[in-house]
Amino acid sequence: MSTAKIYEIAVFVAGLDEEYQSNIITGINDFAIHNNVNISHFSAFGGMLDSKRFDIGEYSIYELADMNRFDGAILMTNTINDTEVKKRIIDRITESGIPAVVFDCDEYQQLYNISINNIGAMEEMVRHVIKVHGAKTINYISGPMSNPEARDRLQAFRTVMEENNLDVNEDRIYYGDFRSFDGRNAIEKFMRSGMRLPDAFICANDAMALTAVSTLEKHGLKVPDDVIVTGFDYTYSARNYCPSLTSVKRPLEEAGALACQTILNVIEGNDPGNLVLDASCVFSESCGCGENTTGSFSEYRKKTHNRIERTNDNIHKLNILAATLAETETLDETVRAIGNFASELECQRFTLCLTNDWQDTFKLYDHNGVFSGSMTAPLIWDNGKVSSRSHFPASYMDPSPLQTGGNVSYYMPIHFRERVLGYFIMTNSDFPISSLLCHTFSMDLSNSIENIRKLTHINKAMDELNRLYVIDPLSNLYNRNGFIKTVDDKFKDCVKERRSIMLSFIDMDGLKYINDNYGHKEGDFAIQRLAGVIRDCSHDGSVCARFGGDEFVIFDCDVTEADADDLKHRFDVNIENINRIISKPYTLSASLGSIICTPGEEDTLYSLITKADELMYEVKRKKKNSRTGREVK
Repeated sequence: MSTAKIYEIAVFVAGLDEEYQSNIITGINDFAIHNNVNISHFSAFGGMLDSKRFDIGEYSIYELADMNRFDGAILMTNTINDTEVKKRIIDRITESGIPAVVFDCDEYQQLYNISINNIGAMEEMVRHVIKVHGAKTINYISGPMSNPEARDRLQAFRTVMEENNLDVNEDRIYYGDFRSFDGRNAIEKFMRSGMRLPDAFICANDAMALTAVSTLEKHGLKVPDDVIVTGFDYTYSARNYCPSLTSVKRPLEEAGALACQTILNVIEGNDPGNLVLDASCVFSESCGCGENTTGSFSEYRKKTHNRIERTNDNIHKLNILAATLAETETLDETVRAIGNFASELECQRFTLCLTNDWQDTFKLYDHNGVFSGSMTAPLIWDNGKVSSRSHFPASYMDPSPLQTGGNVSYYMPIHFRERVLGYFIMTNSDFPISSLLCHTFSMDLSNSIENIRKLTHINKAMDELNRLYVIDPLSNLYNRNGFIKTVDDKFKDCVKERRSIMLSFIDMDGLKYINDNYGHKEGDFAIQRLAGVIRDCSHDGSVCARFGGDEFVIFDCDVTEADADDLKHRFDVNIENINRIISKPYTLSASLGSIICTPGEEDTLYSLITKADELMYEVKRKKKNSRTGREVK
């Protein structure tokens, strides 16, 4: 018996927390679950925070989708406001050759269009406000002109105004982005304008209409007594608001399911063509047409309570997560915190994926392929079981691909401004479309990863600063500060425990001669070679330092006179060897003096260094000139 093929469909969407998107996605998901289809939602929250740099990071998730791994695509490009981003998505889909569906957009003949009769429904709405309620002065709150639905609805408004010989005052049109805050901004702008209050505000969607109503009420205006407000989409919030919103009911879940069915039909060789669904006006309280009859008040109260309770619960959980993440200082700690929280998301699987260079990347967003190369998955939480993947190709998208059908996954970006750090995958969870806090969770996660990245760089910088504070850059030995800082505790332990120490002071012979005759660069070379000799002569436990310009010191614990003799022997042999190797016109030479003692309470580290220095100068004074015309100094 053959196993039926599992089809893979990619969905491109922005603004999961809006009810329009949620309703269509619900239709897509229900179809997928019942037809053994896997859905991958590539989801962004672009256009939400009025930040171009933030939007670049959000829209990066669309670049992740490897179209060679999908059988079809559903493009909710009407939710994406950035025209360049939309064009890139369309171009990639067209190049891939897979069947793709868009909503309410007839601009791309190569794509199947499922549209809802926006024009007819908006025309009916405007006629109702004019004919039934006698409106003559009307303001319009529009969506963006980059969106074909917004253009159609605005054109329908203009058409009906013209057929009724009513002027369209461009100052009474506000162009928004279909976001809820656009309704508030439109009313505030109108109130500042000083224009006469219109008879009606007609809004291109419910989200803007609802905030328009609440903002009008804050200014002391009642809807519909003082002014009519209408919406479009007939969302849950709109029909249960007070006053209930006059709106346009659209079969959004049906449209989502039909999009999936269209792709399967095309794969099976059937061309369904473009589909047009009907929409109908629902005239309600916000235009003055009767009571709200959408359902029982008790049912509404129960649903509202459940939504508030769920939201409060999610806020509480996210606050705990945010506080926990704020205390993490490493990626491992962050991964554990997220893993512990994953069960709260009520998902089957949660996967955290980071770019291989997430800790080092300072690159800006690259439109030609953000996620090229290798990725790492530090967390794969699967029904409580935790695993990870150190490396996987970005083209895999999911480091642990699903083996069954009927699954729904949400891919969301992890970024800081335009800097792309990775993404996370939430599989078989309603959290992304049922909670208003998915965006908050996404930002908390992104900020935590960015904080770890910054902390890593700060620690590296601190380590380097500490190294520069204690290390001499020329010789790569400790400098004077580093020597004292490192040896002080060792010296005190030796005093306390009555252990012997050896301090050896080394002074380079003839550095001035080398500098004067061959240049300071050659003098630096000679110092570096002498430092190498000192390092090679010392034991693992020795502390070596460049104490001054041409002065070096070595500290050892638990030594004997024999150890001092052995050091002197190794030093002389290595000096002879290095001269043979470097073959310079001068001879590298140095004088060494060592003091061995068991320090007492009256001794200090500096006093013993001084004694070693004196012994070294006794050695130097006994030396004869090592080369004609050069005195040992």
